[in-house]
Amino acid sequence: MRFVILFLFVFSAVNAQESLPFFEEVKEVQQRVSQNWNNAEETIVFTGSSSIRLWEDLQDRFPDKQILNTGFGGSQSSDLELYMDELILDYSPNKVFIYEGDNDISSKRRPKAIIGTFVNILEYLQEKRPGMEIVLISAKPSISRWHLKRKYLRLNKKLKKLAATLPHVHFVDVWTIMLNKRKLKRNLFIEDGLHMNTKGYDLWYAVLKEYVNNSNNQL
Repeated sequence: MRFVILFLFVFSAVNAQESLPFFEEVKEVQQRVSQNWNNAEETIVFTGSSSIRLWEDLQDRFPDKQILNTGFGGSQSSDLELYMDELILDYSPNKVFIYEGDNDISSKRRPKAIIGTFVNILEYLQEKRPGMEIVLISAKPSISRWHLKRKYLRLNKKLKKLAATLPHVHFVDVWTIMLNKRKLKRNLFIEDGLHMNTKGYDLWYAVLKEYVNNSNNQL
């Protein structure tokens, strides 16, 4: 009888886990990343939604660093909250770059609620790996979501304020560099008007390289 109860408990736990959103995609990310990860080297993780997942030449841009891209497309901050071990902590990184919030706003989540999720994420990461540098990448502007720009700006303001209150947490603005004064640089995007082309990632690289290349005590 005890064996049956234990079996049912394990079965239901596994079943519940597999029913989580992005379960299969996260498993595929783990399999891909683990093939290239050298646990004897310092590791930097980039994670978040499709703007990270589609950054295919990320490692090539930083050839002297070990960069793991664990982005999973379509994700929101609440999805990352479910997989912080699998996508970040399992690789014992000294730095993690997080891009979430873009899809949250598009899904009509309020900036205040998104920040609440970020607080949970940051508290967990800092509890499990004290001293790890955490870089929050601002939400980016885009052609397809330009009508939501005020909400994105509110979110970015709150993210910047949150980062300023915590040790080892930094905020990087990628919104401003993608504008020409107040107008969006439309040549930074592929046909869907949401995701970036190489020109867009060139701009991201320009502002993020300082945080990638500097040692933790210089950030």
